[in-house]
Amino acid sequence: MTQTSKYACCSGLRDEAASQLFKALCDPTRMAILVRLTDCCGERTVSSVAECCPIDMSVVSRHLTTLRNAGVVRAVKRGKEVFYSVRTDALAKSLRAIADELEACCPSTKEDSSE
Repeated sequence: MTQTSKYACCSGLRDEAASQLFKALCDPTRMAILVRLTDCCGERTVSSVAECCPIDMSVVSRHLTTLRNAGVVRAVKRGKEVFYSVRTDALAKSLRAIADELEACCPSTKEDSSE
């Protein structure tokens, strides 16, 4: 059995989009930024988002870029400011697709259901 066929059912977990999503969500600062953005359920500027984190605004901006590249947030430029918001539907869809892939690849056992 080749390695490709052995893991064919989990191919969606190895694609670039899933990798970028996990990379974006694995950092505690990016998670704090995501929480900050979801708290308001609207748009926030970089300076407003930066209030959640004891780091420089340029670092927050880089974190927002990582989140944007992963499809977690959207950025809209208005004048000199960029407004960020969570792409709730896209994020939920991506997480559901990953969960579906896991369930299809690795069906739960009796042990899993008792936890």
